[in-house]
Amino acid sequence: MLEQVKYWLNFPLFKFNERVVTLIEVLAVPLWLIASVWLSHVIIKMIGKRLAKKNKDPNIVHLVQRILYVVALAIIFMTTLSMINVPITAFAFLSGAIAIGFGFGAQNIINNFISGWILMGEKPIRIGDFLEVEGVKGVVEEINTRSTRIRRVDGVHMLIPNSKLLENTVTNWTLRDKLVRGTVAVGVAYGTDCKSVKRIMLEVANAQPETLNEDGRAPLVFFQDFGDNSLLFEVYFWINSQVEGGLRLVASNIRFELDEAFKTSGITIAFPQRDIHLDGTLNIVNKSEPTNKADS
Repeated sequence: MLEQVKYWLNFPLFKFNERVVTLIEVLAVPLWLIASVWLSHVIIKMIGKRLAKKNKDPNIVHLVQRILYVVALAIIFMTTLSMINVPITAFAFLSGAIAIGFGFGAQNIINNFISGWILMGEKPIRIGDFLEVEGVKGVVEEINTRSTRIRRVDGVHMLIPNSKLLENTVTNWTLRDKLVRGTVAVGVAYGTDCKSVKRIMLEVANAQPETLNEDGRAPLVFFQDFGDNSLLFEVYFWINSQVEGGLRLVASNIRFELDEAFKTSGITIAFPQRDIHLDGTLNIVNKSEPTNKADS
């Protein structure tokens, strides 16, 4: 049985450059490729998990994994060429054609590939950052070699080419820290005690557990303007928030509590009004009078 297996494995299939190629040599290449790629994937994934358990920066872990993948693929490629007895110098004459082909056909792919490495190296955008790109807001979930995956605030995923993130203006809410400032504007009726409005707005803003009270970050109330229909006030507050939703939640809570506090204090929240002035005399005619006179 063993002899038969050896016979078939060493069975000559064809000649290449006057060299006999056997069955085992033909099967060895795909088996090597499948086994080596699978083993590389397992080992690199295991290294990534170990780095993550040591609380390493997710961006560093991602960068290390990408570098290991490139090194592994290069080693597999070189070993495969050696197995089929193809010298690397055989590709020298193809380098010009490959460069021209890349220059025209794969320009965007190479551009995105290089941009991906720049994003992972310089870290203007990191995994977990909250971005605003062309009016779309979302959290960075993954930076790949060609594109970056972003989860929008409505849960939809977006794949943005890496080159677009480098060439266009991108607002990164969490580049240096997670501090964000929010505002709540309100208009009260003319005649309202302005100092009472300021006091209530400060009390409500300071009562929120998310607002910061440290120096330079404490809530502030501004008397913005004498509006057409109201006295305009605005309260500024700072919070630590990873996403925009946190800011909107705090602003909503402040509006709820301001509404209650103003009602309790007898302060009227203004609404648009128009005063109409008529020149001359206005006569009000009661249509029922002629009928009553006729009846009498």
